[in-house]
Amino acid sequence: MPTQARTAGARQFFSRGGTLAQWHPNYEFRPGQVEMAEAVEAALADKRHLIVEAGTGTGKTLAYLVPALISGKRIVVSTGTKNLQEQLFFKDVPFLQKHFPRPLKVCYMKGRGNYACRQKIYDAEKEPVLSGLEEVADFEIIRQWEKTTEFGDRAEIKTLPEASTAWAKMDARSELCTGQKCPNFERCFITLMHQRAAESDIVIVNHHLFFADLALRDENYEGGILPEYHAVVFDEAHEIEDVAGQYFGVSVSNYRFQELRRDLGVVGRMKKFGTPELDRILERFEQAANAFFLLFGESERRASFVGREAFRADNQEAYTDVLGALELIASHLKLVKSPPEEIQPLFRRTLELGEGLRFILESDDERYVFWVEKRGRGCFLQATPIEVSDLLAERLFNKVETVVLTSATLAVADGFDYIQSRLGLASARALVVPGHFDYQKQALLYVPQKLPDPRNPAYTRAAAEEVVRILDLSRGRAFVLFTSYQQMRLVHDHVSMEIEYPTLLQGTGPRSALLDEFRTTPNCVLFATSSFWQGVDVPGEQLSCVIIDKLPFAVPSDPVVSARIASIRGAGGNPFYDYQIPQAAIALKQGFGRLIRSRGDRGVLVLLDSRITSQRYGQVFFDSLPDYRFTTRLEDVRKFFDV
Repeated sequence: MPTQARTAGARQFFSRGGTLAQWHPNYEFRPGQVEMAEAVEAALADKRHLIVEAGTGTGKTLAYLVPALISGKRIVVSTGTKNLQEQLFFKDVPFLQKHFPRPLKVCYMKGRGNYACRQKIYDAEKEPVLSGLEEVADFEIIRQWEKTTEFGDRAEIKTLPEASTAWAKMDARSELCTGQKCPNFERCFITLMHQRAAESDIVIVNHHLFFADLALRDENYEGGILPEYHAVVFDEAHEIEDVAGQYFGVSVSNYRFQELRRDLGVVGRMKKFGTPELDRILERFEQAANAFFLLFGESERRASFVGREAFRADNQEAYTDVLGALELIASHLKLVKSPPEEIQPLFRRTLELGEGLRFILESDDERYVFWVEKRGRGCFLQATPIEVSDLLAERLFNKVETVVLTSATLAVADGFDYIQSRLGLASARALVVPGHFDYQKQALLYVPQKLPDPRNPAYTRAAAEEVVRILDLSRGRAFVLFTSYQQMRLVHDHVSMEIEYPTLLQGTGPRSALLDEFRTTPNCVLFATSSFWQGVDVPGEQLSCVIIDKLPFAVPSDPVVSARIASIRGAGGNPFYDYQIPQAAIALKQGFGRLIRSRGDRGVLVLLDSRITSQRYGQVFFDSLPDYRFTTRLEDVRKFFDV
């Protein structure tokens, strides 16, 4: 089909006198939006893969939604966050529906933990599973809401506390699900979600659910989670490598052991298969699990699990005890007479924990990096694929006729070699759509030249003093973003004593609460780390400055990063230029992307790391960033804010 005819649909929607301009009184023509929409439409028609970097303000969600809706194919749209997922479903789709002549068949799917389990709620009305007045009060909220909700999505309950322990006892996670044998299977919110997906043209998910489904399909689980689809669009596609690694790996934690022990006890009592013998087995299981996980120490860390063979030899008794306790549980469950349906998922979980633990402790598969993370009270033993490129090539790009990758941060120095190499995407059309903003007028990039090297012990104090000078000029109104928690706390402690503006520190409250407080507090300054580098939107003068402490190179001692560096070096590559610099360039773009969110925004971007100007590799960062006005003089920052 000629391109002219094929792209008429997208062009008609987004052109100056087109459909969107007629619908929307404030519609602003964006050439990049038209270009991207035409590219998506062509990729779907030609069954080709596509990579699009679309700068902030392009309007990329509509640029892929409209061609997807026109295509007549079932398309999965996968987003980086549940917030973006909800924006697409509750804002963008209803906007388009007003003007489409036919009903749009669109649904969204989240992980099972986001939905209520009707059977658990009904059981809880009869059985003592709640503890404490708070859980009883929360349960009453859940119970009344269940009677009227259509979707069963926890996000609908605005009055339920974020940390509600009652919800964890009522959600629809698969650990206790009996599937089609459940009395409420037909009315189950998960069943209804799957039915809506099977009837939809567009299915909106998040990356975690998408790759959970892809991993299940590989293990030949019946049907997977998602219905069959012709194409997938990944929004915030720069996150794919890390998320895919999680779901193609193996993870075992003390929490999973504790939850299995708790569920066996609760279900045993409720379904009348609990016995004194089972109680003794569970007590032995709990003691064995606690003793085993204590072997990994108390202090927080994230480190390679080196010397696993020596670890097993030194701790053979503890390891044998925990495996033996799992085998004892499995044997006991197999002997239960007239077993209730809930036995099967408990039996499956018991076997999975044993298999996972054996893989992490005994496997010699060189494709994986084995590591340990201690976080709070949690101990996580992990096996992560060092490279996901072959896995994604085989299971995604070679099987799905069209995959569209889009984000504001995919290109490195205007090329996609890095992202294609990391994801195993051999062949794809590529497009860079410039941002919709005038960065030369709206933004100033300032890199001070007299600070010590960030690796110098004198750096922290000098950087803190520079932050004070900058915040005096910006009158607060800033994010100060760090590559480490320790650096964040040290600089915050110094700066907060020196400035007159209110400060917020990550970790002192939930992320959403800190953001709300920042938005509503005049001249506020927020000190934060990586979780605030992306997906945060504060348009207007309230955020007029973003300060980043140093070039955001991944920590080379991190076990996964270290394994990837070794893998690239072993294959004859240069890990610094092939992996570390491109990854840092994309991360820096993400951090700076917090500042200019609309055509009315103005602000200063600050990087407290002069390596970008003194080292040869710094040019890669400059070539990857938008065309900001650049200075090394604090006086230019003063003039910018005095305008």
